[in-house]
Amino acid sequence: MSVHYKELGLVNTKEMFERAMANGFAVPGYNFNNMEQLQAIIQACVETGSPVILQVSAGARKYANQTLLRYMAQGAVEYAKELGKAIPIALHLDHGNSFELCKSCIDMGFSSVMIDASQHPFDKNIEITKEVVEYAHKLDVSVEAELGILAGIEDDVVAEKSTYTKPEEVIEFAERTGCDSLAISIGTSHGAFKFTPEQCTLNENGELIPPPLKFDVLDAVEEKLPGFPIVLHGSSSVPQDLITTINNHGGALQDAIGIPEDQLRQASKSAVCKINIDSDGRLAMTSAIRETLDEQQEVFDPRKFFGPARDALKILYMRKNREVLGSADRY
Repeated sequence: MSVHYKELGLVNTKEMFERAMANGFAVPGYNFNNMEQLQAIIQACVETGSPVILQVSAGARKYANQTLLRYMAQGAVEYAKELGKAIPIALHLDHGNSFELCKSCIDMGFSSVMIDASQHPFDKNIEITKEVVEYAHKLDVSVEAELGILAGIEDDVVAEKSTYTKPEEVIEFAERTGCDSLAISIGTSHGAFKFTPEQCTLNENGELIPPPLKFDVLDAVEEKLPGFPIVLHGSSSVPQDLITTINNHGGALQDAIGIPEDQLRQASKSAVCKINIDSDGRLAMTSAIRETLDEQQEVFDPRKFFGPARDALKILYMRKNREVLGSADRY
């Protein structure tokens, strides 16, 4: 049974992005798969007064069930009110790879969808994206598209290397597709292993510093499409304290390197009005779960390890909103 997102209390991303670009911040795009993640996201964003885009990948949709996800999103809206602040909440399909998947999500109450046809040639990408836009706009649903390819692995999205977005293509792409926002490739990538140690340099403290993002590409895109909403995927910073905790409690995450947060803050002050963060959330939860189960080996009640994991995720996202995205105290 189809339902419109407004019936669930959700919003699309139009007003969110307008406010973000006007005030120099980025709306968080936080992925979720289960109740504890959703609780942490809503708690963090209510307490910091931040809008939020709840993101669901195709893999998460299979894992959690599309009907449950619909009602979880509706519950998130009511939960935010219960916590004391009716922040704007969008429900977004992350990396939809077909018209059929995007249509199904729209019909199930999503207020925003991403059609990622970036693996196709330019004209085919436009053709597929335009088909999604035409259907979505009839129902006032926002559409994010992608031009350029991000390396890395995220659920079913796999690419061996990045292809930077070509600024000379963005005007034609935006005009021919009618998309509402555009995900571009400027050096971010999916997953927790964004760079190899060989790609990094050592600073005076012996820390590995990854290569900088291609802000020249971002600047050129912004010049070609002034005032157009830009999105960054693969923007986890992979905090090394979380990696250390995971490895100290039985994990094996070697050479996990992310995007420096100061570069993400710089990007959020430009036309980048949405930044996706998923791997950092996974690391925060895994760190807390491993620590609990390692130090309290008698524990078998899932609430005893999912509870601390939820709390760790909330703390992480509150800090992201305040210090990285600049989205705190916007509502």
